[in-house]
Amino acid sequence: MEDFTSEAGKIQKEIDKISSIAPLDQLQIKYLGRNGIINNLLKDIKNVPAEEKKDYGQKLNELKSSIGRLIETKKQELLEKSGTEQTVDITLPGKPYLHGTLHPITYAIEEISRIFEKIGFVRMSYPEVEWEYYSFEALNMPKGHPARDDFETFYIDVPEHAKLAKMVLTPHTSSGQVREMERVRKTLPAGRQAPIRMINIAKCYRRNWDATHAPMFYQFEGMVVDRGINITHLKGTIDYFAKNFFGPDREIRLRPHHFQFTEPSFETDISCNVCGGTGTVNGKKCRVCKSGWLELGGSGMIHPNVLRAGGIDPDVYTGWAFGFGPERCLMMKLGLSEIRDLYSGDIRFLKQF
Repeated sequence: MEDFTSEAGKIQKEIDKISSIAPLDQLQIKYLGRNGIINNLLKDIKNVPAEEKKDYGQKLNELKSSIGRLIETKKQELLEKSGTEQTVDITLPGKPYLHGTLHPITYAIEEISRIFEKIGFVRMSYPEVEWEYYSFEALNMPKGHPARDDFETFYIDVPEHAKLAKMVLTPHTSSGQVREMERVRKTLPAGRQAPIRMINIAKCYRRNWDATHAPMFYQFEGMVVDRGINITHLKGTIDYFAKNFFGPDREIRLRPHHFQFTEPSFETDISCNVCGGTGTVNGKKCRVCKSGWLELGGSGMIHPNVLRAGGIDPDVYTGWAFGFGPERCLMMKLGLSEIRDLYSGDIRFLKQF
C-alpha cells in the first residue's frame, strides 16, 4: 500500500455504494476483521524498511480508525432511513467490574477509632522514627534495660542527639504518651495539666517474626490522665472496647504483670475465637493461644516517673494507659491463625474482605 490517502478515498466510495446493513457488516469484516486487510498489512510491517516502519504504522492506524468511523456513520445513516433505532436490552445482566477494597487492618483501625471516639477519646499520631528518650528514658526504662538491646529494637545509624540520645524505629506507641502530655499542657491555662483522653494508632517495629508476631505491626495506645483516675476506669474502658469490637459473648481478663512504665501493671487477655476458649482444636493444642486465652497487650496505671517526665504532678493527677495490637484484635475477631496472612499480599486472602 503506497498511498494511504488514496486507499481511504477508495474505501469511502465503496461504503457510499452500500444500501443495506448486511453488506456493510461484510465490508467491516473484510477490512477490520481478524483476518482482514488491515491486520494483514500490520503483519507485513516486518518487510518494511526500518526507517519507514514508524511512518507506515502511524498511517495504517489512522486508516484503520478512519474506516471504523466511516462504517459506523454509514450504519447510523441506514438505520435512520429504515426507521430502525439501535436498542439496548435492559434485561441483560450488567458487566461485572472488578473493584478494590480497603485492607482488613485498615477496617480494624477505623472501627477501633470509632469505638473510642464515642467516649471522648481524641485520635493522635506521633513519629514512627523516634528518639530513644521518648521510647525509653521518659517511660522509666533506664540505660541497660533489656528492651533497649539491639536484639529487640531497630536503631538507626545517625549521630546521637545531645539530650534525646539515639534514633530508633519506635518499638511501641507508648512513646507518644509523654509527647501527648507535653502537647496538652501547652494548650491548657496556667496551673492545669489535664484532662487527657488520647487514642494513638501507629506502626511499631520489633525484631519478632512468628505466627502471632511481625517485625512491623500496628499498635493502638489509649491513655487517660485526670484527677481521681483509678483501675476501675481502666477496666471499664477495656470492657467497653471488648464488647463493642469482639461482641457481647467474648470475655476478657486482667492478669497482674510488670511493665516499667505502669504500676500496677496488667496483661489483658481475651478468650480465643479459634478454639472457643478451650485451648484445643480437634484434640490438639490451639496453635494461636495454647491455653484458651490470647494476650491483646499490656495496661496499667501510669508510673509517677512517666507523669513527671511529661510535666504532670503525680500527687495531683493519676492516669492509666494500655497498648493493644489491631492485628491481634482482628485475628481474635475473625478467627485467623496467622498474622503473616495479613501482610502476605495474597489476593485470595484479601478478596475475602
